[in-house]
Amino acid sequence: MKRIYYLLAFVAVATAFTACNPLDKTYKDLGDLPAPTGTASTSLTLSAADYGLLPKGHGAKTTLYFKAVDTAKVDIPLILASKFPNYGEKSTATVTYAITPTTLKLDDSLNASTTLVLQLTPTSDYVYPAYNGAAGNTFPDFSATSAINYLNYKYQVPLPENSLRVMTYLYFESGKTASSGTLTTDAFLYMGGIWTKIYRINNAQYTSVGNGLNFWFVAADAPNLPAYFNTFLKADPTVMLTAKVGDVKYVNYRYLTTYQRVLPMTYDGTNWVTKPTIVTLAFAKTNGTWVADNTVAYTLVKADYTLISAIPAVGSDAAIANLASFGNFNIQGGTTSWTDAQINTGIAAFLKSKFTTAVTNQKFVVSYSAFNGANIVVTKTFKYDGAAFVYVP
Repeated sequence: MKRIYYLLAFVAVATAFTACNPLDKTYKDLGDLPAPTGTASTSLTLSAADYGLLPKGHGAKTTLYFKAVDTAKVDIPLILASKFPNYGEKSTATVTYAITPTTLKLDDSLNASTTLVLQLTPTSDYVYPAYNGAAGNTFPDFSATSAINYLNYKYQVPLPENSLRVMTYLYFESGKTASSGTLTTDAFLYMGGIWTKIYRINNAQYTSVGNGLNFWFVAADAPNLPAYFNTFLKADPTVMLTAKVGDVKYVNYRYLTTYQRVLPMTYDGTNWVTKPTIVTLAFAKTNGTWVADNTVAYTLVKADYTLISAIPAVGSDAAIANLASFGNFNIQGGTTSWTDAQINTGIAAFLKSKFTTAVTNQKFVVSYSAFNGANIVVTKTFKYDGAAFVYVP
């Protein structure tokens, strides 16, 4: 009889404990946990919803673009972690995202200073002596080179970054202008310690969009300027002949009576735009964290083979001479042949001299030309270990 009582008491206690188990609610609140899927790969173009996964305070959450590539490298892993929580180690993601339009803040915040404009009139204005290794000028006009040399001479004390000078002067180029020169107005921007002539809107272009009376733009023109400048740049063969995706043209224009402004335009392969540039970046999941893949793909060019042939004892004298002569590694045998180990040593030494900013564990996928009776392309991977480049089989 006692046994029956003891059994009933045990069942009652066990039932009560089960009914009151506080962990039950915790498990229910957690919901269905995603099961790990192992290594996976995906391609993703960030949408507004994806940017919305960023924590509050991250600019791209509302602007839908990143201010810089470095910002994207930090923020995109947060999006990937939230979007793909069950992706396992060594998973990869190719992410296409938007980066902020290129902007430029001129040194003169008002863009109106009269010192921005240089009027060269008398002959004496054009004459200056040799300076800092550059030739002087004795002619009553400037060539493209002497105009830059003049600015370097005139501003021997470096100006603040993004200083602008708009210069009206006689320009002479043999075979293209009259011997007396052509009066022209060009804009020069001081960036990174260098004077560069930038694109300037001319009178005919102002006229083509209805601003030919004073040859300037007003506030009402502002929304239309990107479209205007895109049309001007695409119609200019000197611009389009060498245009590549990602190229930036700094466009100088006159705003009202004395203001000078600059609008950067980026080429997207079809148009010159000011909207965010679209960029693609690869990520990999390493040690449980998404990180930007900084792998570099590089193909050796003829000059690179010449550099490798100058490395002492990297191969036999005959092999080195053959490499310098033909610009590829002979691997078919004989006195001029290279072993695999010699090629690896040569490429590793070359990478050390070329990629001086490599970071530890960064990979470099190198393609090179070899000859085994026919020209072939071989691709190998090297990794920087913090001191040297090492071949990764």
